[in-house]
Amino acid sequence: MKKPLMKTTALALAGLFALTSCGSGGGNEPSASGESKDITIAVFNGWDEGIATSELWKAVLEDKGYNVELKYADPAPLFSGLSTGDYDLTTDVWLPVTHATYIEDYGDKMEDLGAWNDESKLTVAVNEDAPIDSLDELAEHADDFNNKIVGIEPGAGLTETMEKKVIPEYGLDDMDFSTSSTAAMLTELKSATDKGENIVVTLWEPHWANGVFPIKNLEDPKGALGGTESLHSYSRTGFADDFPEVAGWVGDWKMDLDTLYDLENLLFVENDTDDYQPLVKQWMEENPEVVSAMTE
Repeated sequence: MKKPLMKTTALALAGLFALTSCGSGGGNEPSASGESKDITIAVFNGWDEGIATSELWKAVLEDKGYNVELKYADPAPLFSGLSTGDYDLTTDVWLPVTHATYIEDYGDKMEDLGAWNDESKLTVAVNEDAPIDSLDELAEHADDFNNKIVGIEPGAGLTETMEKKVIPEYGLDDMDFSTSSTAAMLTELKSATDKGENIVVTLWEPHWANGVFPIKNLEDPKGALGGTESLHSYSRTGFADDFPEVAGWVGDWKMDLDTLYDLENLLFVENDTDDYQPLVKQWMEENPEVVSAMTE
């Protein structure tokens, strides 16, 4: 979310105050508990569960007196920025498979605040009336799908899993695996299902597309997609020391898929806007027990 000269003595005093009062992570004013008030949450481009949960935490924390800024980034710069302290927090780290490489690279410079959901998984989906039900049938039926798999962002963990595991293990090397963005994938998915055409896309649960489009997940008998994963919140090193209250809240927070889908549907399906905060606040008013549990 995007944000007269005075006497020399006054300027010097102001500069000295700013230097001595600024904490790591960008906070520059203490809250009642002694914490800095400014928090930056990093959000993966195109990953709607991360957008939804980040927008929700922004609203919840601002109600508690914090100043929260959301910054969007692709996976590599997001993890890099979190490891260097440019960002304070992110809510959408998939483990043990999807983001394993990034954790190997940056994990010693970040802190795992805990998992908030353990029902998630990577998927390869097709239109529900497609002639196959399993990934081990896809190579034989490649022509039925115009010899193409529609992917998402090139740097995504899901894309890495497809390239390093799914494609070689199921013999899909001759198919065109196209990557660009989640938004582009969803556009192609909508177009194909509207026309009654076959399509194969990389997707994941939780994602609102599973409830909106007539699709089915292909079985993964070889387990190349990695099975069920947990969604974790990670912070920069030292965040829990600087923001013990917030770190405690985020570390204890849980959200099941039904609750997440309800929020996602309001933000991404029922409304055509990227001004999410009014919708988030509407959802908070309708789900007070969920909101109050986030900061108990």
